[in-house]
Amino acid sequence: MKFGFSTIGCPGWSWSEIITTASDLGYDGVELRGIGSEMYLPRVKEFSLEKIPALCAKMQELKLQIPCLTTNAFLFDSEKLEIARQEVVDYLNLASALATPYIRVLGDANPQPGTVDQALVEENLLFLLPLAAEKNVTLLLETNGVYASSAKMKALLEKINHPNLGVLWDIHHPYRFHGEPIAQTYNELKPWIKHVHMKDSVRTSSSVEYRMLTCGDIPAAEVVSLLFADNYLGYLVLEWVKRWNSDLEEPGIVFPHYINTIKKLLPEKTN
Repeated sequence: MKFGFSTIGCPGWSWSEIITTASDLGYDGVELRGIGSEMYLPRVKEFSLEKIPALCAKMQELKLQIPCLTTNAFLFDSEKLEIARQEVVDYLNLASALATPYIRVLGDANPQPGTVDQALVEENLLFLLPLAAEKNVTLLLETNGVYASSAKMKALLEKINHPNLGVLWDIHHPYRFHGEPIAQTYNELKPWIKHVHMKDSVRTSSSVEYRMLTCGDIPAAEVVSLLFADNYLGYLVLEWVKRWNSDLEEPGIVFPHYINTIKKLLPEKTN
């Protein structure tokens, strides 16, 4: 398996700082969710089409990959239907240019379970999946909100049954908000899991507070063990939600902690 961090964890960093840090710390890749103040990646100057060849060459030099582009496309919102579809199309074009295999889409807005028009989510996926196939990119629906329920996610995946649709397993949301054991979520969804978000937290009397990996009570070690046993070859990406939680620890502390901690969770023979 490979290790990365999402740029959501370092909202104040430049592109150069991001890739230099990732390389220096021994990461395999970086998931892109905004750079600096710009959240819409196709508008980031470093990702203009004329600059992509040089960018890819630099990433190759640093032995880094871009495994996933994270959209903010809400596939459940009828009032912003065309905006969401256009965002996915823009990200598909960018992913194709970068040779990035996955883009993240959302079937619900919030981590907590809510109510969404699931028929509209299905309709949007059926519209977008042929476009993704043309670009040789896979859409990943995140275990978020309604779809943090592995039963609801599995039902949707089985109904659509498309090779360019997979799961981004955010380990936090099914466990924290649906009370699902890690093994249950994994066993239900493992045929579709292509990419994994790692995060930890504790529940207080009034809220959920995020913690650095293994400093909360999310069973991260169990996740690693299950994936390792099945020879998972994808990414375990730290999603440190610093962009929306300024009081969280700085990326200069969290990113070294994550790469060191996650490797210690691997069986000894792989360390």
